[in-house]
Amino acid sequence: MEGRAGAPSKWDIREQVWDHLESSGLAEFPRPVHGRIPNFQGASHAATRLLGLQEFRAARAVKINPDAPQRSARFLTLEARKTLLVPTPRLRTGLFNRIVPPPGATKEILRRCATSQGVRDYSVPVGLDGKARVDLVVVGSVAVSEKGWRIGKGEGYADMEYAMMVSMGAVQEDTPVVTIVHDCQVVDIAEELLDDHDLTVDYILTPTRIIKTNCKRPKPQGIIWHKVSYEMLGKIPILKTLRHREKQMGKDVTLQDEHPHLANSTRAAESNKKEMAENTQPQVATGSAQMGQHHVESDPLSPRLEGSGMITTVYVGNIPPSLRVSQLKCALREFHVTPFRLSWQGAQHRAFLDYKDKVTAERAVSSLKGLSLGGNTLRVELARNQRNEGQGEINSQK
Repeated sequence: MEGRAGAPSKWDIREQVWDHLESSGLAEFPRPVHGRIPNFQGASHAATRLLGLQEFRAARAVKINPDAPQRSARFLTLEARKTLLVPTPRLRTGLFNRIVPPPGATKEILRRCATSQGVRDYSVPVGLDGKARVDLVVVGSVAVSEKGWRIGKGEGYADMEYAMMVSMGAVQEDTPVVTIVHDCQVVDIAEELLDDHDLTVDYILTPTRIIKTNCKRPKPQGIIWHKVSYEMLGKIPILKTLRHREKQMGKDVTLQDEHPHLANSTRAAESNKKEMAENTQPQVATGSAQMGQHHVESDPLSPRLEGSGMITTVYVGNIPPSLRVSQLKCALREFHVTPFRLSWQGAQHRAFLDYKDKVTAERAVSSLKGLSLGGNTLRVELARNQRNEGQGEINSQK
């Protein structure tokens, strides 16, 4: 429900804020601010108020959204030598990346690391098993009230990010949430507009003040699966893994558009064949590996692979020309799927990862599925032809 008849809806409030920022000359690049977490004059000054928060000074790891108005907050976090975690855009390739400045980075380089391009160039993905612990969360807002009610740009990603962090144990109930906005974005918001998945904030930083909201409304307790659609599940691969984990824990993970009485039936399996296979089987089964439209049948992987002299190879394709082998190695370490041998064929936009057993290789495929590096979503699957230790290169991939 967006609001009562006559009361401003969330979209009414968003439009009013966006219009005012543009008409008053307060809007900053990127323009227009409509449809975005808006950048504004004084954003850098507002961000410096982080330094006055005891919660920031005590934090070791800070999660900050990637939008332009939080660029200075990202720089201040790096300058303070804290761990900076930035959500991946639209959560396409995981939950967040850790920004790793080069050794001895100057202030200028740290400022570059804090830009959107720097986030891409100096980051490594944090896997679900990375044991990330977030001490402070900084989110963007389109509008926020002094009571801590928050309105984002309407796509729900900040709410989903927080819910996913709860699910993976990265945040606790008392983890403070901060937003950085212009004073004109602090408005009255009716509590009835809030839903149970909406994230509230504890501090509001503006160019002129720090507002402590003393918000008592509970933050999301995790992912509310009945509000997640199959479409969202398809867009956010990491959700599939979290859903499988929570299902194994006995939680109800029925989706918004899923009929419970059909969930395990043949009819449901057929109608949602691709999606259900990905949702309920994040680990590739022994018989076959289903990755997108590509299948690896069991025949090439049959008992010959069980011998002690066998290796299992994972194919990584769609590697962008700009990617360096060191970046791929860094991602493999972050996901705890480092192979014993890596064959890099950058000119052919591919690489082969050799593992000593099939289980480890399959875990690598599952962990790396949906990973994006250098702007490309990598194609990851078990190689079509396997080989004995010491045999020649795999040539089966097109």
